[in-house]
Amino acid sequence: MISRPAGPLVAPHVRAAARGRPAPLAVVDLAAFDANAAELLRRAAGRPVRLATKSVRVPELVERALAAGFRGLMAYSLREALWWARRGATDVLVGYPTADAAAVAELAADPTLRAAVTLMVDDAAHLALIERAVATAGAGEPRAAGGAGAAGDGRVRVCLDVDASLEVGPAGLGRRARAHLGVRRSPLREPAEVAALARLAERRGCPVRGLMFYEAQVAGLPDTSPAVRAVKRASLAELAVRRGAVVAAVAAAVGQVELVNGGGTGSLAATAADPAVTELTAGSGLYVPTLFDGYRVPPGGRALRPAAFFALDVVRRPGPGVATLFSGGYVASGPPGASRVPTPVDPPGLRLGRSEGAGEVQTPVFGPAADGLGVGDRVWFRHAKAGELMERFGEVVLAAPGEEPRAVPTYRGLGLAFG
Repeated sequence: MISRPAGPLVAPHVRAAARGRPAPLAVVDLAAFDANAAELLRRAAGRPVRLATKSVRVPELVERALAAGFRGLMAYSLREALWWARRGATDVLVGYPTADAAAVAELAADPTLRAAVTLMVDDAAHLALIERAVATAGAGEPRAAGGAGAAGDGRVRVCLDVDASLEVGPAGLGRRARAHLGVRRSPLREPAEVAALARLAERRGCPVRGLMFYEAQVAGLPDTSPAVRAVKRASLAELAVRRGAVVAAVAAAVGQVELVNGGGTGSLAATAADPAVTELTAGSGLYVPTLFDGYRVPPGGRALRPAAFFALDVVRRPGPGVATLFSGGYVASGPPGASRVPTPVDPPGLRLGRSEGAGEVQTPVFGPAADGLGVGDRVWFRHAKAGELMERFGEVVLAAPGEEPRAVPTYRGLGLAFG
């Protein structure tokens, strides 16, 4: 079954929460958010699910997901991870490598932060940067290999990011000649090269806590065509073999690692079936942006519900069949195209124009429904991605049936800029 939102997306309690508040504004439907959290945990089939903070970016909602059963955070920035650790988080995995030497030095100098934060690496250059930061911070000399190491021993723990993309073509021709299906992340791929970096990390005093495999070509693509579904099947089959081989090679090199992370909202159930994986990651499925329309609901699962919306006000009626809204140019990252622009969802029957699209100052919408709009009326949208919407707003209104709506700060509202 393909998951496509049906019926009125903007619930009455969401509309009510926006009344009397100036637009543009963002609203999160807590009933949908909580239902999505429960469904994501259900799809994980008992595996721990780490929360991708990049996909939420609202501290109160991050904490709400943790209270619902998510375990641990995956930050997208080291400085973001340090902020959460200082706030009391005890398990923060940085999802991407960093070249922020000053932030690494902050981490290295504080045993509480070292106990809470794990850095992501995929290159000897990352280890060299950590080594220099440890020396700068005076956190102690790097120690020899031998286990994960306690936070008090002056060592910074690392996780190795392993390429989980699908490569197609004859292996004998080399990687340059093979088709690469997936995002461009880690240079690490084969068991021997991952094990070699693990040994080097241990020698340089960086205990290897775990491994990460993010299969973006499975988790990040909707099931919209037979070709995409074929790529997903082939990728999951290839990973089922290679991921286990990488884990075994690293265990033989430096000992058994604590965590093997994989998956995303779009591949949660499939990745949970891999016995080599110890934990999963999800986040976008809490908000369900438009890029998640068209995913198949796993057997026994339930469709996720759009939970994050933003509203714009009509400020002009330039002609028949068109209404112009104030602001709205919230275009998502990724390859430019129609899939990255926001989508008007209420009232139904509106669309963006091809020549102007969603603009920083004004967004015209077209269609028969535009003739029913007047100056001051409100149009509701969904964003193409999840957490990126929250970078546009200092606060977001939380709406739940029977509860008083509340406005809470986003990262931006707290003066935090981690991107």
